[in-house]
Amino acid sequence: MQGSLTVEDRSRLTATGVIDVESFDNETVILITQLGTLFIKGSNFRINRLNVDIGEIMIEGDLDSFQYSDSYGGKARGSLLSRMFK
Repeated sequence: MQGSLTVEDRSRLTATGVIDVESFDNETVILITQLGTLFIKGSNFRINRLNVDIGEIMIEGDLDSFQYSDSYGGKARGSLLSRMFK
């Protein structure tokens, strides 16, 4: 498993090891990564670069927090809505 996070000035986050973007809006980004699900919270988000072929994303905006879930293995678990209505 591999992946990295780089945060610059709380306004730019670059992540590698990205498998899929599960959800994205102005205040929350949910990424499926090789190291688990990554939740990014803040405001005014923009995806400036996304390359799923190499597993890299760059997000700009006002970063407040980011947190990995406890699930590992890089397997997508279905969409957010499908998990909510199980």
